[in-house]
Amino acid sequence: MPAIDSYSTASTSVQLSCIPSDTIGIERIMLAAQGDLQRLLSTFFLRPIFVEPVYADTSPRLHSASPDYAITQSRRVHLVCAGKVVCVATSTVTLTSPVAERLLLDEKFPIGQTIRKLGQSPRFSLLNAETLTVGTKRELRRTYTLETEGFSAEILEVFPDRDMFVRGEAWLLEGQPERDVTCAPVTESHVKSEWLAVSVVH
Repeated sequence: MPAIDSYSTASTSVQLSCIPSDTIGIERIMLAAQGDLQRLLSTFFLRPIFVEPVYADTSPRLHSASPDYAITQSRRVHLVCAGKVVCVATSTVTLTSPVAERLLLDEKFPIGQTIRKLGQSPRFSLLNAETLTVGTKRELRRTYTLETEGFSAEILEVFPDRDMFVRGEAWLLEGQPERDVTCAPVTESHVKSEWLAVSVVH
């Protein structure tokens, strides 16, 4: 169901369906993200979040995207922070405007940044959220849709280890050699078509 944001002159309330009862506050914030997950993760870890494409399969582009000629893409990316995968996102995207087509397919913006470049607030529906134990790891998953004019996506996101939300930096740096992983500015050489970064500047 859609997220229900209600507010008055004195209060604000957000209601979401299917939130697992064992989630903690920061996990519920991530489950409610509406196209700004990378920004929230960057804020949480105080480090850039890189987008590493795994695959992208696009339907034929015989004409510009339009309501009469939709272009679809199935894609998977890893969201990576300090060398560790913090989320795996698998999406099916439908494009029905040439602007959205250009941003996603030609300029290679990720989904969240494409929506921001379109300058519209997306309609968000959380379809499912669950916690699972896979091997020795506790996973958090959600499936949701984002829709705005000329663009829609259904996205499955898997956070592979919920300990990241409890232990934070200790989890992030566990098992890594000591090195500088501060929020230093990202240089142009790091932001190519294979990698895109999101960093929150304080």
